[in-house]
Amino acid sequence: MMLRQLTAVMTVAMTAAFCLHAQAQSVPAPSAASAWPVAPAPGLYQAFGEREGLRALMDDFVVRLKADARIGEQFRETNLDNLAKSLTEQLCQLSGGPCTYNGPDMKTAHAHLDITRAHFNALVEVLQQSMDAKGIPFTRQNQMLALLAPMHRDTITVR
Repeated sequence: MMLRQLTAVMTVAMTAAFCLHAQAQSVPAPSAASAWPVAPAPGLYQAFGEREGLRALMDDFVVRLKADARIGEQFRETNLDNLAKSLTEQLCQLSGGPCTYNGPDMKTAHAHLDITRAHFNALVEVLQQSMDAKGIPFTRQNQMLALLAPMHRDTITVR
C-alpha cells in the first residue's frame, strides 16, 4: 500500500509539473472549482463515465468518507446527497465536462474547519479507494488527482 501511495504522490507531482509547463499554451479561466487553472487531460471526463459516472463515484466516496475512522467525524452532520452533488459538479467541470461548479471556493468552504495535512491525505486515500472500486484506471486517477492536488493550499487550515 505504501508503494502505491508513494507512486501516486510522485505521479501527481510529475503530472502537476507537466501541467504547469503545458498551461502556458492553454490556461482555462480560474474558478471556484479549482485552486489552480490547469486544463484537464483529453478524454478525462469521458474516462470517469461523464456526469453519471462521476455521480456514482461521488455517491460511493461520500459514504466511505463518513465511515472512515480518520476523518468520518468531520462529515457526521453533512448531508451526503448535497455533498455528492456538489462534488460531482466540481469534478465534472475540472475534468472538462459541461458542468459549472457554483459552490464556494475551497478556501471559503473550509475556513471554519480544523483540517490538517493528515486529514487531506486521508481524504485522497478514500477517493482512491472509491476510484479503485469503480474500476477507474490508475493513469486516469492520477490525472484527476493532479487537478485536485493544488487545492491542499486552500483546504488545509491547520498548519
